[in-house]
Amino acid sequence: VQLQASGGGLVQTGGSLRLSCAASRSILSVFRSWTMGWYRQAPGKERELVASITGGGSTIYADSVKGRFTISRDNGKKKVYLQMNSLKPEDTAVYYCTSPDYSGAYPGFWGQGTLVTVSS
Repeated sequence: VQLQASGGGLVQTGGSLRLSCAASRSILSVFRSWTMGWYRQAPGKERELVASITGGGSTIYADSVKGRFTISRDNGKKKVYLQMNSLKPEDTAVYYCTSPDYSGAYPGFWGQGTLVTVSS
């Protein structure tokens, strides 16, 4: 499985960005059942879960992003998205797309990361 994340960039406080992640080399029927998610790692901090979405569409969000971020998926395109609104400087981090590995353990595979920088 190859996870290709995109959509990061520089934005001002209060702005919005939409991250996308494409899961290539995955079988569609398998992707549909996967929990997919986004983690982030800010400078000097540990990596943390931002949001995840199950194959059935159930979502989990970190408290710090609830009400501002929305995770969604398009199974037909084997993509997962993270819509980020009302961005804050503390959202500055490298964002990683994640999927289970072949044993089903989550997170298993990681994308290359996309940098989000929020200026004050």
